This record gives sequence, C-alpha cells and structure tokens, in this order.
Amino acid sequence: MSAESEKELQQMKKRFRELADKCYMQNVYCFTDFLGMAELDVFYGMERELSHVPSRVYGGGVCSERQMVRFGSEEMLGYDLPFPIVCLYIRPLSEKFADRLTHRDFLGACMHLGIERSTLGDIVTEASGAYLYCVERIAPYIMEHLVKIKHTSVTCGLCGEEIKPPQPCLERREYQVSSERLDGVIARAMGLSREKSTLLFREKRVSVNGRLQEQASCTPRKGDIISVRGHGKFVYHGLSHMTRKGKCNIVVEFYV
Repeated sequence: MSAESEKELQQMKKRFRELADKCYMQNVYCFTDFLGMAELDVFYGMERELSHVPSRVYGGGVCSERQMVRFGSEEMLGYDLPFPIVCLYIRPLSEKFADRLTHRDFLGACMHLGIERSTLGDIVTEASGAYLYCVERIAPYIMEHLVKIKHTSVTCGLCGEEIKPPQPCLERREYQVSSERLDGVIARAMGLSREKSTLLFREKRVSVNGRLQEQASCTPRKGDIISVRGHGKFVYHGLSHMTRKGKCNIVVEFYV
C-alpha cells in the first residue's frame, strides 16, 4: 500500500470513529455519505472497535451497492430518524429523439454539475431513463440543473405516489458446476472463464451480502446476495441436486 493510500485509509477510519463517538457523546444520529464497496469493507473491519454504538447500513433501495452508515438506533436514542436518502427519476422529454443512455452517461452528467460522488448512491437504468438515489440535501440542485444528458433533454423529479422507486425483478436460472466454490459459481453464472472470475476477486469487485469478498475458494450459503461490479447481481439458492457424474446443479435468481 502506498503512503497516500495508507493516509486515506487512516483518515477514513478516523472519520468513522468521530461519527460513532459523536453519536455516543451527544446522543444524536450521525450519518456518513454514500460509501463504495472498498469503503464499506473498511467500516466492516472496524465493527468490533465501533461496537459501543449501534449502526445500520442502507442505500435507499433493495440490495443497494453504494450505502450510508447510520450511527445510532431508536433503542439507544429514544426516537427514530430515517436515512437522508431520496430517489429521483430521470426521463427524456422526448423518447423518440432520446439517445441510448448508459449508467456512465447518467453518472457523468451528475459529476459534470460539480456534484461529489459521495452524495450519489446507486443509479438504476432502464430503457427510457434511470432512477438515482442521492443525499436529500443535493436533490433540489439536481432537479433544477440536470436538464441534458449527452444530446438528450431530460426531466428530473422526486419519486412518489405516481412514480415509485424501482423494485427488483428476479429471474430464476439453473447452472451445472463442478463444485460450489464461489469463483466457479460466478464464472458459470456470469459466462466468464475461471481465470477471469478469479481475477475479479483480486480486483475487489465481488461482494457477498454487501461485504467485499476476497476469498475465491469460499462456498456461498443459501440466500447469499452475490454482486459482481460490472457484471450483475444474483441470489444464491444453493444446490438443487447432484448429477450421476458428481456435478452440482445450482439455482440462482438474477436481478434483471
């Protein structure tokens, strides 16, 4: 690890300690901004050190990858305070003349407005637009200024009764693997070579139940939510049966 990376790591740990201590000493809820997979991994590694304060991780949607940490609980503080997260919908003003926009396009447009990445959560794209989770305080600015993405004029507003946040749709699939090793399961489910699957672990792109997973040889448990950044996410439902040749038939449900 470089000196700069080590410095950033220590600053991040210091920030977690400060928020936990502030919650404990002042009896108030404390929130981080949105954290990526690597940052969440640092937090999970400090859970024992920060155990004097209850905490919860949430990103606004079901199985969000980018999430906030909230220090404090109703049992501790005597009241509840929701996460300061809102969901915005982004739609082209005219679908007929709209570009085919990708996750990178939506994110790039937000960053072009000078918005910090830490204030933005997951971006869920669909054929006609996207849903954006963001910190509540930045939502009015996005709604006012996000008017164009590439060559497409867009409208942006708060999800509510008429337009609801996206709900996950699961698609059941069955695969045959030689064993239930996680790298083999990912390789088969994502249509990758075993070598490429193993590389994903070294690149820190695999998480299980929101926690970074670096052990390619581990065996997932039934109900685990496995996310591979850049490839997709699925729920592992385990072994359905063994074939006569000793192969494992497994069942997963993909988020589509």
